[in-house]
Amino acid sequence: MAAKEFTWSGFVVRLIFALFLVFATYNPSGYSYFHWVERTLPSFDPLMAIAGVCLLIGWVIFLRATFRSLGLLGVILTSALFGAILWLMVDKGWIAPDSVTTISYIVLVLLSAILATGMSWSHIRRRMTGQFDVDEVEED
Repeated sequence: MAAKEFTWSGFVVRLIFALFLVFATYNPSGYSYFHWVERTLPSFDPLMAIAGVCLLIGWVIFLRATFRSLGLLGVILTSALFGAILWLMVDKGWIAPDSVTTISYIVLVLLSAILATGMSWSHIRRRMTGQFDVDEVEED
């Protein structure tokens, strides 16, 4: 059963799962599903298919929950906010604009944050406004 209240520990758990999903799919280190498949193409074995389907299931769960709770406008606004944060980091000189690897890692972390926010948003909105998002009604 899903938690009825928003907690920061719940958000951190969602963020950890989002980070795992995003970084397992692709990351600049070269150790990801993308690189694994890229190195072995044109051959493709059942283990790769199983891993790919598991990643796809994770992406569908996260994206569906994110779009249902934030909506298209919310996803655009959240992406704009995190994009502006990245811009601020470059503008302040905290990261070099020509450091593709560093920017790639930051973008992947920010994508994970968007997914975790989407997974948590219904809880946050209910806490702020008292309104519920309901897809199904359970009768006790």
